Amino acid sequence: MSFVLAIDQGTTSSRAMLFRDDLSVAGVAQQEFPQHFPASGWVEHDPEDIWNSTVATCRDALKKAGLTAKDIAAIGITNQRETVVVWDRATGKAIHRAIVWQDRRTAEFCAKLKNEGHEPAVTAKTGLIIDPYFSGTKVAWLLDNVPGARARAVRGELLFGTVDCYLLWRLNRRQGACDRRHQRLAHIAVQYSHRRVGRRSLELLGVPSAMLPEVKDSSHRFGDTVPDLFGASIPISGIAGDQQAATIGQACFSPGMIKSTYGTGCFALLNTGTTPVASKNKLLTTIAYQLKGVRTYALEGSIFVAGSAVQWLRDGLGVIKQRPTPARSPKNPIALKASTSCRPLSVSARPTGIHACAARCSG
Repeated sequence: MSFVLAIDQGTTSSRAMLFRDDLSVAGVAQQEFPQHFPASGWVEHDPEDIWNSTVATCRDALKKAGLTAKDIAAIGITNQRETVVVWDRATGKAIHRAIVWQDRRTAEFCAKLKNEGHEPAVTAKTGLIIDPYFSGTKVAWLLDNVPGARARAVRGELLFGTVDCYLLWRLNRRQGACDRRHQRLAHIAVQYSHRRVGRRSLELLGVPSAMLPEVKDSSHRFGDTVPDLFGASIPISGIAGDQQAATIGQACFSPGMIKSTYGTGCFALLNTGTTPVASKNKLLTTIAYQLKGVRTYALEGSIFVAGSAVQWLRDGLGVIKQRPTPARSPKNPIALKASTSCRPLSVSARPTGIHACAARCSG
């Protein structure tokens, strides 16, 4: 019997799951890691925490299931999507903490781009709005604020990627060509109707194209893990951002099918088939998945704060002891009041809410 190892690198924890060929679960391991809030509206992760927790959970899941790397047919990766890492091409060392998708530090830059009239062109080319949520302006911030970063990027010494790209680089770090085998791109720079990055978008952001990964199918042989990580090499054969992975996992393969999932945030994706559909209500036109070179598109609506609010009640306010408490029973009046009266600011951030996506499936 062969097994598949799924890596789920999330916003607040990393998880590894082992599946048998009948899709039953053979082993699970999960590990939370620290969140960093250096300023109001700023959210960061230490890339080493992301990496170490990922490797640790993979090893733990294998141990719990009594398996070795030779039992694993392939690895699939899913991840928090718009979190950004910039790292040294030669060493793999990040030049700064990862800027998390929830981070709002580039709001002023985004407002400037909007005031200059760039948003219609960006939306026409990418299906997205100009917002700090997306990875493009985060990369620009890192190049402008980490000493020497922009010059190094121009010289081709730095690489950019979302977390899936970063994990891929580290997992097959000794295979030489892995910088050409990443799957995700800077979302705000992708022309969704083509397999390329828009040069105008990169110029607008000031991001050198040499930093970016290459677009590949969601199901693709991206490379193999280096043997010393798990005891033998394992093929890495699939990558999809968390909401795209949920869309695939819930079998939304036909136009009109919609998935709604709840984790750190709430996200709904509506399959629109092989034709991108422009929203009339500020939903996002996004790529659901790409198989055998054929892209399937979706409309997406988001609420940025859901489960993270419960974590804040636990870790920030200390009014609950564990995550399930409010959902299981609102007996604690302090926790109930906090959960109904405290509204984290990033809840109101675009994109438009998940209820809008569900109510306006036609876009």
